[in-house]
Amino acid sequence: MTISVRPATDFDDIATLVGPKKPTSNVCWCLSYRIPAKENLALSGTARAERVRGLLREGPPGVLAYDDGDVVGWAAVHPRADTSFATSRKIPHVDDLDVWSVWCIRVRPGHRGSGISHALLAGAIGFARESGAPAVEGYPVDNRGQKVDLTMAYVGTRSLFEKAGFHLAAPTDSVLNGFPRVVMRLDLR
Repeated sequence: MTISVRPATDFDDIATLVGPKKPTSNVCWCLSYRIPAKENLALSGTARAERVRGLLREGPPGVLAYDDGDVVGWAAVHPRADTSFATSRKIPHVDDLDVWSVWCIRVRPGHRGSGISHALLAGAIGFARESGAPAVEGYPVDNRGQKVDLTMAYVGTRSLFEKAGFHLAAPTDSVLNGFPRVVMRLDLR
């Protein structure tokens, strides 16, 4: 397996990872933290895909992992100021630095357990660094080694972020799947 991670510039590859099998279905499309909550709730069916196309025209909305050309993973990464984390009451700001946020890591079924999430996080860090980010934050669960429900594992785990060099920056008031979420920070300066 040869994994490469690069900025997400191909709509079809993004759709493979975060879009529905049936175009009219309502799925996240990784928009829930990227756009205002009211807009996110109002969008349905194919309008969600069109919103992602619009974001893509503004620049890569994340990174994609490829295994010998086959898309196998996705990580959402973008400046926090353009996400709902900018105004979150449950996830605090550590300081006023213009950090980037990583909020979704997804690996295709059949490819999980092979280190792709680690490669995605490294690729997200690299993309943020190349884009001038002074730091990157993630908001994973602190599951202390316990199993996380697969549908909620998209935020990552504290240990995944620690292995990538992040440090615990702050606790949060957010809980996901019964586990507290924490702010993990990696300075890039």
